[in-house]
Amino acid sequence: MRNARRIVSVEHSFYISIDNGTGNSYDPNRIVKKCKWGRMRMATADWANKITEITLFVEDLHRSKAFYQETFKLAIIYEDESCAVFDYGNTNINLLNQSNARKLIEPAQVGRGGDGTRFQFTIQVPDVNRVCDELEVRGVKLLNGPITRPWGRRTACFADPDGHVWEIAQVL
Repeated sequence: MRNARRIVSVEHSFYISIDNGTGNSYDPNRIVKKCKWGRMRMATADWANKITEITLFVEDLHRSKAFYQETFKLAIIYEDESCAVFDYGNTNINLLNQSNARKLIEPAQVGRGGDGTRFQFTIQVPDVNRVCDELEVRGVKLLNGPITRPWGRRTACFADPDGHVWEIAQVL
């Protein structure tokens, strides 16, 4: 496949490969570097190095749209009959009707709501207790917290109507 990206190992060094059709090319200028936490990160000029949009598959677009407007006080930057996109600073949150999700991700399967959480979003805040009070006023029920964690954070979690979990976290 022309221009397919892959990671190859060359003498225990990792490179991002841009396949030129021969199957054996790599670009030494696109080395995967170790970041300060010991994890690997890609050092490539081809990617913007930030997440620009998160798409959440929702069962009831109107219900989810109201939740995000009321809970986060977000502005809608685009909407149509199957989606609503919110501006969340440097990331857009796209609520997409679950019925439209399959054509977006196939051949992967769309999970059903209620099958269990497989991720959470974390928002760093200066005061978790204050944010929890604000969420309560907005009618949002916490899943847990506020809890002081042994890793130096105070956290609380809540879920949107489709079960997408959000954590608010304060660095102690």
